[in-house]
Amino acid sequence: MADGNECNVKVAVRVRPFVKRESGRGAKCVVTMRDRETVIRNPGTGEEKRFAYDYSFWSHDPRDANFADQVRVYADLGEGVLADAFEGYNTCIFAYGQTGSGKSHTMMGFNKDHGIIPRFSGDIFSRVNNNRDPDLRYQVEVSYLEIYNEQIRDLFDPSPTQQGLLKVREHPQTGPYVENLTKMACSSKEEMESLIRLGNKSRTVAQTNMNATSSRSHAVFSIRIVQQKKDNISGRTGEKSSLVNLVDLAGSERQKDAGSATDRLKEGCHINKSLHSLGNVISALADMGRKTRQKLVKHIPYRDSILTWLLKESLGGNSRTVMIATISPADICFDESLSTLRYADRAKRIVNRAIINEDENARVIRELREEIELLKKRLLEVEQGETKAPEVITVRDEELETEVVGLREQIAQDRKIIEELNETWEEKLKRTEMLAKERASQLVELGINLRETETTLTVPDTSRTVSPRRAATRNLPHIINLNEDPMLSGSLVYFLEAGITRIGRADAPTPQQIVLAGLN
Repeated sequence: MADGNECNVKVAVRVRPFVKRESGRGAKCVVTMRDRETVIRNPGTGEEKRFAYDYSFWSHDPRDANFADQVRVYADLGEGVLADAFEGYNTCIFAYGQTGSGKSHTMMGFNKDHGIIPRFSGDIFSRVNNNRDPDLRYQVEVSYLEIYNEQIRDLFDPSPTQQGLLKVREHPQTGPYVENLTKMACSSKEEMESLIRLGNKSRTVAQTNMNATSSRSHAVFSIRIVQQKKDNISGRTGEKSSLVNLVDLAGSERQKDAGSATDRLKEGCHINKSLHSLGNVISALADMGRKTRQKLVKHIPYRDSILTWLLKESLGGNSRTVMIATISPADICFDESLSTLRYADRAKRIVNRAIINEDENARVIRELREEIELLKKRLLEVEQGETKAPEVITVRDEELETEVVGLREQIAQDRKIIEELNETWEEKLKRTEMLAKERASQLVELGINLRETETTLTVPDTSRTVSPRRAATRNLPHIINLNEDPMLSGSLVYFLEAGITRIGRADAPTPQQIVLAGLN
């Protein structure tokens, strides 16, 4: 992860219109927005709190000139995340806010007023279908889960036998994942929309005092995009993949305001527990983002809840992440809205380290080719600058010539590395076999024996059993070296093959089969 591109979590805040409950109680608007700034006013004291975010979406009054509809929210947030995903980065968008603040409306939408998830799925296949590269192929698969009462439910397989059995595992390279979660392959926008509707029908919702259709679970819709591209030069197929997590969190709520009882009360306790864990993780990561020395060793409590464990890579890990904080404009929701804004203010200090998820060889080859193009460009600039007459030689000319030689050597080295990386395993085995034969031939010429035989100056022990192969080798005529040091005598063996064997010096007028060289 240390080699990744550091980037802060992007944070957006969106304020919704009044709902019937607020209008019926004569609520007043205490939130204002200007550019990226969000201001909330305490209805009791009149004190204002100011917060600056990457985006502040004013969706309170449709008649306002600065009204931010679903199209604008997606254009500012979703399109950038989609572009990052096709670059090969893991990405995440998650919505946080109190119950009834507009999270599900932002993420999923209502009727024809589509939210981020339906628009995102449509744009994926717009890109895929507009692909004109015959060597590039796409694979798209999706999964949909909810975390309800700290248990994972597969929304593509709502059968009772599967619920509560799914477990979170963690891979050392790819991070946390849900074991045995259903993954569905998609080839069109219509297929993905059908799967989204299927999952939404299984999601747990219920009515509370704050929201008629309150989401009682955290929902995670995941999209895996795999790009396979064939390299016409090497014939290899490189793969680049990205995981997009689109998360609709359950709403935080106060039990007295939500009117929760029995099952709703139990659900609310689990929801608030997981959101509290999420807040602890965000706070710890925000402290690390400040780079204060005393905070760097602080433990990040990812495993305090299933939600934070699953979002581990999205928060402080290998992902480019966007958080959408949704708030109510009403004075009666001041405490909840202020809490959400503070939550979002901490999240913007989180630093992620995103990397492009591609085959390592493909990444190196791509970078080397980019380097070669830069070197070629520089080489052309240097060579075109050499316009002086040959007899006019200056120190600058010599420096340019040295640079030209260096650039050519670097280009040659990069090309050699690319050839080695493009070599298949079968080609490596064949090359190794050829090199072994060449080395064996060279060693034989040097008199180093590779055959299975014994070289000795003593009388052999005739009582020992000798293999037929070794016996046959012993019968071949050969010459050996003698040396003053007994340990070196017999270390060189030259076998005399059938026919004429020429023995002599390397500078002999006729090539010698056995070349001998000494001090004289």
